[in-house]
Amino acid sequence: MTSRKLVEILKEKLTQPQWQFDFDRKKDSLRIEDSTTNKGVTLSLPGIIAKWETSKEKAINEVVYYVEEALIVMSEKQELTGKEKSIFPVIRSTSFPTESNDGIPLCYSEHTAETRIYYALDLGNTYRLIDEKMMEKENWTSDQLKEVSSFNIRSLKTSIKEDNVAGNIFYFLNANDGYDASRILNESLLQSFEEKIEGKMAVAVPHQDVLIIVDVRNNTGYDILAQLTMSFFASGTVPITALSFLYENKKLEPVFILGKNKPQK
Repeated sequence: MTSRKLVEILKEKLTQPQWQFDFDRKKDSLRIEDSTTNKGVTLSLPGIIAKWETSKEKAINEVVYYVEEALIVMSEKQELTGKEKSIFPVIRSTSFPTESNDGIPLCYSEHTAETRIYYALDLGNTYRLIDEKMMEKENWTSDQLKEVSSFNIRSLKTSIKEDNVAGNIFYFLNANDGYDASRILNESLLQSFEEKIEGKMAVAVPHQDVLIIVDVRNNTGYDILAQLTMSFFASGTVPITALSFLYENKKLEPVFILGKNKPQK
């Protein structure tokens, strides 16, 4: 699969007449823009091609879905007031952009050295990241945004799968609602796990659709977690971090897991 071939495939699948395409060969990216709003999305093609190598048509369909939903959202007027129950925090890596494609600063809070908290307005099949322009227009404050989103993430149902691997207990939280990784912000949830964990408590958010909590009872548990997190990170639609965290005293500390040794802070 070449970048040019990928662009041709995407053009065939994204057929709205008002959508325009701009292929930048030097940056190896594709800009798809709605001519009626002058808003759009920019795709990095190498990453999509890498996923196509393993997932084929599924990788293409995911990109098409993302573009369609994003452009539709951009063409609609969005308001926060009256939609308080649809505001949620979303975890992203610290390398994630702090501005929208239009150069408007996104609303975010610091979290760990590896992760950052953004805020989203849920629209059903997708969501829109909240920017400062939306906040100013409706006179919302950052404290108000944090309070509303924090309450909503605590109210979400939690689906947990448990697995015993080499004497270590792995818990996978995967509700497929777009906010699985965001559940790392539910302090009462983390504390409930800490109370029943017998070894060391490790937490990982390799991509947005999973939260992994581990009762690490031996050194092998660290190695398995490192391999698992890296695998999830590489395959996720929205990767966050391949690093794991130790949870102690209500704090998350990133750890580096080296070979067969315990993690070194």
